[in-house]
Parts: sequence; structure tokens; C-alpha cells
Amino acid sequence: MELNDQITINAPMARVYAALNDPEILRHCIPGCEELTQLSDTELQAKILLKVGPVKARFSGDVQLDKSGAPDAFSLTGQGNGGVAGHATGGADVTLIADGETTILTYDAKAKIGGKLAQLGSRLIQSTSKKLAAKFFQSFAEALDAEKVG
Repeated sequence: MELNDQITINAPMARVYAALNDPEILRHCIPGCEELTQLSDTELQAKILLKVGPVKARFSGDVQLDKSGAPDAFSLTGQGNGGVAGHATGGADVTLIADGETTILTYDAKAKIGGKLAQLGSRLIQSTSKKLAAKFFQSFAEALDAEKVG
């Protein structure tokens, strides 16, 4: 499964990059995120509760960040286990482009799933994944907008 999109965020690129590396901001923006712990500068651990169709599962996983292209770009890879519901592995490449006082964020993500989740059908998985990604980026953009107001 592949997901890609572009969003304009009303904040300078340095602020967007910093926010993408802030576990507290990410925890509030990731749908279903119960815990997000930064283990090192390039490693995070997460616990996320997700509902995909009739399957509801709590996933535990690790995310590795590759910041070698920072602050213009970085990539991440991760894996999660949801017990009997299944497992997921994936990654994303994120690019940031400064556009005056705003930032254009582009992402290209790939994921593979297994277990009960994989049995639900690719349309449901794809649709749910797109909704979750859209919800994350909307929440992320709103969090940065709220900083300007607050």
C-alpha cells in the first residue's frame, strides 16, 4: 500500500521541522496515540489504538528516523505489532520546502500489513490509511496554527 500527499502548513520550515521532532506534538496529532516515547534522537516507541473496520487493536511499535537530509528532508521506518489483529511495517519519506512564511510538506509512505487486518481487504485498508494520514496532518497543521494564535 502506498500513500502520498502534499500539505501547506502556516509556519516557517524550521518550526515545522522542530514540531515533527517533538514527541509531545506528535502524540497529540497521531490518531489513537496513547504513548509516544523518545528513546534517542533517532528512535521513538509508540502505543496506538486503532480501529479498522470491525478490527480494533492496540499496536506497540518502534520508529527509526533518518535525519541525514535534515532539515529539508528525512525518512522514517517502523514496525508495529497488534497481537492477534496483525502487524504492520512501513516507512515514509518527508520533504519540506520553505515558501515564505509557510512550508510545503510532501510525504511518500509505504506500508505492509499482515494478520487479521490484511484479511479486511485492500480498499478498506487503503481508505482507512488515507483518513488517518489526513487526520494526522490536519491536526499537525492546526497545532502549529494554534501556536501562532496562543
